Amino acid sequence: MIECYERCGLIINDQVMKTPVVIASMAGVTDAAYVLARKEHIGAAFIGGYSIDEETMEASRAMAADGRPEFLYDDPVAELKAQVAALQGSGVVTGLNLRGSSPASYAAIADEIGDAVVYEVDAHCRQPPMTALGCGEALLREPRRLAEIIRALKARDVTVSVKVRAGVAADDRRLARLLWKAGADIIHADLMDFGYARLRQIRNACPLTLIANNSITSFDRAMEMFAHGADMVSMARRSDERTLAGIDAAIQRKAEESGWYNAPKQLCRGGDVRSLAFCCMPVKHCPLIPFLESIGLSREDYMQIKTEAVAGTPIAGGKTTCFGSLAFCCKSSSPCMLRELSMKEAGLSSAEYMRQKRRLAGDIMERVFDGVPDEDEI
Repeated sequence: MIECYERCGLIINDQVMKTPVVIASMAGVTDAAYVLARKEHIGAAFIGGYSIDEETMEASRAMAADGRPEFLYDDPVAELKAQVAALQGSGVVTGLNLRGSSPASYAAIADEIGDAVVYEVDAHCRQPPMTALGCGEALLREPRRLAEIIRALKARDVTVSVKVRAGVAADDRRLARLLWKAGADIIHADLMDFGYARLRQIRNACPLTLIANNSITSFDRAMEMFAHGADMVSMARRSDERTLAGIDAAIQRKAEESGWYNAPKQLCRGGDVRSLAFCCMPVKHCPLIPFLESIGLSREDYMQIKTEAVAGTPIAGGKTTCFGSLAFCCKSSSPCMLRELSMKEAGLSSAEYMRQKRRLAGDIMERVFDGVPDEDEI
């Protein structure tokens, strides 16, 4: 697991993720047996969706009667305990995608199941029997209720994910910030037709772990998501073993060869907040200046954050570079003789240089989002 952490740097619910490939929930389909058949090529799986109280179970029965696959059972606690038990020792981080009619319903399940799983609030389902109860994507139109559910779960000291559908809330950026401030740990975003541009907006709005979902059917598509803010990618209908194995193997090669599997594009090429790790000093007119202004960071603070973050690391130096430090140098994929010379002098391979940049990006994000005020109600 140490090797996995060095490769991807992902820890979810105190478990090291062996790969950033995730199986998303599909009602009536994704259960423990489904996951176990694919466990070699995934790092996490969200089973469900599971209805967890009488109101949502009745809605599930109505949906099943109309021909939609659903998980139907008499006792949600017993069913969920059996599913979680079946996945113990699988090496897969387990998430439960849940649909409940009140915060108390979620809290009751967490009290029974405990903290060994990730609790995913289903704010994604758009089936009328669920939305009529105020569940699923109806929560995105009443974000205060969604925040109450998150707080009820976090009061049990568990890890919380929220599955959302882009374009339903009035403003996905403000929604992301509200979820973060309510205590969520993960946003699992079905990007619909908005693509990576919407993902980048969410990334720039909050520091939460992001899972990109929707039409992730190839390595190239996964890399597009990674380059614009995703920490992980998830698949539902295309989560067949062949697709999962191919994407997983390609990501592993990318991680080992490059040192940073989900490195962002450079800011001047459409990168997100993490790409500040690749930016130079703010001395010329370029996208860096307006971006710093947009996030409320002064030029002086930006330079200080980077300088302090790399102190004592192999990228602190770099006397042959433009600004005397590798902290202000670009991606290893961009040709630069001056950077390469300083890397050689520091004994840094391209992969290790990018690993150092990954750590720098994490420090920058921590400083950028530290002290961000609570959002107004939306």
